[in-house]
Amino acid sequence: MQIKKIRVLVVDDSLVFRKLLVNGLNSDPALEVVAEASNAYEARDAIIKYSPDVMTLDVELPHMNGIEFLRKLMPQRPIPVVVISALSNAVFDALHAGAVDYVRKPSLSEKRQLENFIRQELAVKVKIASTARVGGRKQMGIGNPLFTAGKFSPDTLVAIGASTGGTEAIYDVVRQLDVDIPGVVIVQHMPPGFTDMYAKRLNNDCRIEVREAKTGDRVMPGLALLAPGDKQMRLVKVNGTYQVECKDGPKVGGHRPAVNVLFDSVAQYVGKNAIGVILTGMGGDGAQGLLKMRNSGAETIGQDEESCVVYGMPKVAYDIGAVKYQLPLSEIPKKIYGLLNQKQVGKKGE
Repeated sequence: MQIKKIRVLVVDDSLVFRKLLVNGLNSDPALEVVAEASNAYEARDAIIKYSPDVMTLDVELPHMNGIEFLRKLMPQRPIPVVVISALSNAVFDALHAGAVDYVRKPSLSEKRQLENFIRQELAVKVKIASTARVGGRKQMGIGNPLFTAGKFSPDTLVAIGASTGGTEAIYDVVRQLDVDIPGVVIVQHMPPGFTDMYAKRLNNDCRIEVREAKTGDRVMPGLALLAPGDKQMRLVKVNGTYQVECKDGPKVGGHRPAVNVLFDSVAQYVGKNAIGVILTGMGGDGAQGLLKMRNSGAETIGQDEESCVVYGMPKVAYDIGAVKYQLPLSEIPKKIYGLLNQKQVGKKGE
């Protein structure tokens, strides 16, 4: 039985790089490049003519850049898109406009690096994107604070993990949090450089402070710490206070940072005072860690299938019993506050 190949449209204004992408993707037995384009107008025509399953998209295009193209395209003809970009905030603009994922553009001078990029990064993300749910995303406004400040114990903590689709999902959740929120620790699968830019983007748009974590940072109310790319982030307890450690180390489940590493440490040190949240993403990272959190007494939340870009990580967590509450993305911030409020009432009753 012949396996149906994933049909790909490659959009890049560089003829040389475009041909390298086409040849590299076509060498994967699961992929078939059905069309290529050098600008947004050619890409639009190719989408109409060939109906590709996935599009790879360069951000820097002539006449109309890739972000503007996405903004026009996605409301009319949603398609899974993997953006290829230099280290730039444009990546987050593209994800906000509807792209599923991104890869960092490699150097053309290193042939082996380029081959590894296509085989190990781009081809993998194209395959993941082909399973993604696109279109229909409604951004949540920043809204009014859900609870008044000063209610919650400093012993409590919120831990969040995500992958594909997670930059926007985390953005939607964190934008709803007010300065009274206990410390938040986050792992989003993301390479070095991008994590710092992403943290600054969140910090600019949210009420709470958000920054890329470094070893020794204290977990404090009103502060979210994002695991740095290519480092494993763990929670530790030093002199009665929660801190993070961000260190080199082996990949866990293919990831560095890994959600499981963070969640395992939260289960160990915070136990019943924690809330764990697992959001959209491919694979199973975070599921076992969330189960440890639940078994330690923590409250656990998983994003539901309908609101996920990729219902992978939350599904695995749900299937093994790690998720206590499965909810649409839009309901997760309110649930976090509700659970924190319950914990606070419980503490007063002890």
